[in-house]
Amino acid sequence: MSRSNLWIAAAIVSAVVLTGCRGGGKKADAGEQGAVSVKVEEAHVEEVAQTVSFTANLEANKTTYIVPSVVARIEKLNVEVGDRVKKGQVLAELDKTQYNTNAIQLANLELDFARMKRVYETGGISKQEMDATETSINVLRETVANLKENLTLCSPFDGVVTLRNNEVGDLFSAAGGTGIYQVMQMNPLKAYVYVSEQYFPHVYMGMPVEVRLDIYPDETFAGKVSRIAPALDASSRTFEVEVTIPNGEMRLRPGMYARTIFNMGVERNVTVLDVAVQRMSGTNERYVYVVDNGRVERRFVTVGRQVGDRMEILDGVKAGEQVVIAGSARLLGGMEVSVMEGE
Repeated sequence: MSRSNLWIAAAIVSAVVLTGCRGGGKKADAGEQGAVSVKVEEAHVEEVAQTVSFTANLEANKTTYIVPSVVARIEKLNVEVGDRVKKGQVLAELDKTQYNTNAIQLANLELDFARMKRVYETGGISKQEMDATETSINVLRETVANLKENLTLCSPFDGVVTLRNNEVGDLFSAAGGTGIYQVMQMNPLKAYVYVSEQYFPHVYMGMPVEVRLDIYPDETFAGKVSRIAPALDASSRTFEVEVTIPNGEMRLRPGMYARTIFNMGVERNVTVLDVAVQRMSGTNERYVYVVDNGRVERRFVTVGRQVGDRMEILDGVKAGEQVVIAGSARLLGGMEVSVMEGE
């Protein structure tokens, strides 16, 4: 046999051997394929609390600036930033020079008016002169009363001094600043929450609200709805809700970041174990595997609230359907499965 014929024969034998190997491999793979073992749970209906969380900043119940309505030099400052003050407590006192001058003028004018009355009764002066003098007295009385009111500046409510803008000796003018002091009422505090339109029928006056803060992670503070805006914001489809939070221990402060939790009642919805719910890679879509007649179907679902180790399912699964809770890592839609019995 020639050398070329030998090469041809060798090539034919190799092809036969390779074909045999490939065929054997396919048989082996097919033999390895079979039903995937999974564990399932029956989806069931239960009552789910419809709690909704909204973020807000805590704010003072009241805020005021202590501002005199006259131009005067500051004579005394009786409190400092951080001091707690009572309603009616004197916070600052102004120089009395202007008040004293006007009070003396008023007293002299009143004496003159008394003398003028006797002269008027004898016909010595006209009614017009008497009326002009009386008008001057009334104007001066108002001026003196205003000066007296502004000599001592008092707190209009119980609160805390949060800001001081002046020093003793400063000439204060209302046009030149926001006030000598800022006072905030911190008990109670308030939070202004913008609630989604869909919850408008569920929010009511006096409704209890849980308030949680990151700085007190293990505590919940009790609040209640104290005002509901009568109209919605057309652009955001939200409405403003005022929540009042008691703060007798003064552990909370204006400006703190809080989460307000509203309980909008309960609804009966389907729930499954949260391990059954998978997330589609690269998206926010969720799905579960549902077993039907020995095969699995990948079912996209709309999830609601987490309740312990269970997940509320708003759409996609019905009560009574068998949902895979273990063994889903190897599954694809349409695969044959065998259900493991027991725990």
